[in-house]
Amino acid sequence: MPEPLLAVRQLDAFYGDFQALFGVAMELAAGEAVAVIGANGAGKSTLLKSIAGLLRARRDAILFDGTPIGGMRANAVAARGVALVPEGRGLFASLSAEENLLIGGQLKRPGPWNLQRIYELFPVLAERRLLPSTALSGGQQQMVAIGRALMSNPRLLLCDEISLGLAPIVVRDIYARLPAILAERVAVVLVEQDIVQALKVAHRVYCLQEGRVALSGAAKDLTREQIAAAYFGV
Repeated sequence: MPEPLLAVRQLDAFYGDFQALFGVAMELAAGEAVAVIGANGAGKSTLLKSIAGLLRARRDAILFDGTPIGGMRANAVAARGVALVPEGRGLFASLSAEENLLIGGQLKRPGPWNLQRIYELFPVLAERRLLPSTALSGGQQQMVAIGRALMSNPRLLLCDEISLGLAPIVVRDIYARLPAILAERVAVVLVEQDIVQALKVAHRVYCLQEGRVALSGAAKDLTREQIAAAYFGV
């Protein structure tokens, strides 16, 4: 196993007095895809928010490239090379598709991703780059959200429910682009309820149940029965 790019160690997370994560541990290496699955309320989005600096965490509970980043401000985490594709996309409605993409490049981190590469990855966005984001289809908006994150040239891409609300054919189209992203040595964490799609691209899987890791392992080694038992707690 290569040295992990991201290592989560005994992570607890809270919303006020409510504890959402209990001792969660996970890791992934550069160029690796990890799927985090689980039912609604299992703690999947909380895990991503903690990694991205949107929720407080113990400093040594999250290591990025060997450096503790737990509790670090979100802008500082992003500057180190962590990008979040949020659930719901979070696009600026008043801006065009291209303007939304350019916002992602404001960090000016060196790397392979620029407008040309994003348009090569998602050709439809080149055709619709001047349209307001509200004029795009749901799938195109998701492509913009992913492209915006890539424009920051991250080393770690956190994707929160990228298939949510999209037609299956659109989901397959977006997932077909993930190998090109992984080929650039970007590590990807996929929080998904579409387990079938996630398992097709993920090297390893973590299943959360009520804020705890109920199952983890190589995607190729886990059976559907094991995943279902961990997912539903049976």
